[in-house]
Amino acid sequence: MPKRVSGKRYAEAIFELALQEQQVEQWGTELEMASQVLQDEDFNAFLKHADITVDQKIKAIDSVLAQVHPLVRNLVNLLVSKGLVDLATELKEAYNELLDRHAGRQRVEVTSAVELDQQEVDRIAQFVTGLIDKEAVVSTQVDESILGGVIIQIGDQLLDGSTRSKLEALRSRLHSDILPA
Repeated sequence: MPKRVSGKRYAEAIFELALQEQQVEQWGTELEMASQVLQDEDFNAFLKHADITVDQKIKAIDSVLAQVHPLVRNLVNLLVSKGLVDLATELKEAYNELLDRHAGRQRVEVTSAVELDQQEVDRIAQFVTGLIDKEAVVSTQVDESILGGVIIQIGDQLLDGSTRSKLEALRSRLHSDILPA
């Protein structure tokens, strides 16, 4: 069985180069742009088409990503030439993790039942920053099924302050108290 190629290894390599060039933030932005280009349905189909030569694909990449740093573009060309176009998203995410660690940041996902205003997001970011002693970069999503409260995902830790989880805990407690031992 062939080994699965990991975007993390490519991310580590390009991150080391970005550190040497002192352009880690810029390259992160450029990898984001390249990932979006490679996710475009039509362009992705073009890059995977068997009848199109690797040289034609690389020329297309060089044209579309002309403003991107040559080393970032070379990485994209390498992915294309090895048939690893679908690795771009994983590579970008792994690079962002390295970038966040380097910058002392932590990405945090906040789920709420209703859309949060900026003041609420800032207050949550401040709370999480105090918890983890790192800058919290908060992204939000709405999930009406949690009924109320928030769920905060910090790396592999979950802080569940949702109304749904509190109701489920109450239901379990009631069942255990009502049912004889």
